[in-house]
Amino acid sequence: MAVGRNPLAGDMGLGESSSENMLSVSDAISLAKARVGGMPTLVVTGEVSGFRGPNARSGHCYFQVKDDESAMDVIVWRNVYNSLGVGLRDGLTVVMHGKFDVYKGTGRLSFIARKLELAGEGALRQKVAALARKLEAEGLMAPERKRRIPRFCERVAVVTSTSGSVLDDVKRTLARRNPLVRIDVVGCAVQGPYAVDSILRALAVAASADPEAILLVRGGGSFEDLMTFNDERLARAVAASPVPVITGIGHEPDTSICDMVSDRRASTPTAAAESVAPAINEIVDAIEGRRQRMGAALLAMTNAERSRLDMASGRATQALTGHIARKRVMVDAISSRRCLEDPFAFIEDRSVSLMQTEQRLHDAIPRMLAHQDRTVQVLAQRLGGGAKRIVEPHAASVQSFAASLDALSPLRVLARGYAIVRDEQGGVVADATALSVGQRVDVLLGKGSIAASVTDVSDSRRITHE
Repeated sequence: MAVGRNPLAGDMGLGESSSENMLSVSDAISLAKARVGGMPTLVVTGEVSGFRGPNARSGHCYFQVKDDESAMDVIVWRNVYNSLGVGLRDGLTVVMHGKFDVYKGTGRLSFIARKLELAGEGALRQKVAALARKLEAEGLMAPERKRRIPRFCERVAVVTSTSGSVLDDVKRTLARRNPLVRIDVVGCAVQGPYAVDSILRALAVAASADPEAILLVRGGGSFEDLMTFNDERLARAVAASPVPVITGIGHEPDTSICDMVSDRRASTPTAAAESVAPAINEIVDAIEGRRQRMGAALLAMTNAERSRLDMASGRATQALTGHIARKRVMVDAISSRRCLEDPFAFIEDRSVSLMQTEQRLHDAIPRMLAHQDRTVQVLAQRLGGGAKRIVEPHAASVQSFAASLDALSPLRVLARGYAIVRDEQGGVVADATALSVGQRVDVLLGKGSIAASVTDVSDSRRITHE
């Protein structure tokens, strides 16, 4: 496409219909986008209308803001919306910082909000949301922190304004449902600049009376009227109360920080009173139901125990019968013994047994002796033969050794006429010089011996032959 003149050049030819000044749609949108993009950042306030978002895929939000005369499209990117901390909805007043932009695909003009804040009630809600996130991060809203409240409270303390109708509603509710519940009323201011301090003192007084639960209640009102119960000090006092706290603040849609940190949140003051005092007929029905359940449970337990006892009795009877039968058999066996029938039978049996043993012994001794005699004879024969066989090989050697021994025997020498001389001490005298004249000696001959006295000693040898 050819463009004859610059369309931005003042009013030159803009009203003419010459083909030289015509633009394509995309060029026209680009031209508008460039012009709009040159606008400065604007701060715009208005009421949210037609809110759509966050988008399921992108997380962006799309809506309009309007005043009494005009409306404009707004786009809030995901990160901007997440930083807001509260959810947008129709009717909220917002303050936006951003710039206009033209979407090239459709040429639609939208305001791109780079920063978004809530105005008026919205700002208060944003502040409350930030405090809620803070207390939640500290664990004050955790379900496991909340304490158990008795289903039927015999004594409760009501912390509320004594000038409104809320207290009368609570009293009527408790009187109608269960007149047995005792009520301690602790008055306080529930709205105004001193309301927080007043409620803090009232909670301390109520807790000192040691009730089973504290009802912190007030009637409905605007969001600003209920801001007292969004105070951080009051919320922490409710969470730290030594007595469980039940809140019933405003109406059903209203939820305050105190509701979030309390041990139980009721939608209204009346609902809070109902939660601690079940109706009398409900209690009666519950007691009756429990009585019936206890009766049924007791009957079932009794039947079960009876069955168990019957089974145990049967087993005991069977075991006792078997035991008695075994004992009877044992007694019958013992009673049938002869020693019980005839006490001398045992002695007679032993006497007969001894006589039989004696007879067997008498019969066995001759046989045993005869057997032993035969055995000894056989062994003697074996011994004689064995000894002869052992001795015979050595008999000749013994005879030879005996002959040699006899030949060498001094007695054989003495038999040939020689003699052995012994001194007084019995020693053999081999040297004559060992004797002295007059010394007595014994002379051993071939047969017998003689005692002699030395009359002469000579060292020469003298042999006389007859």
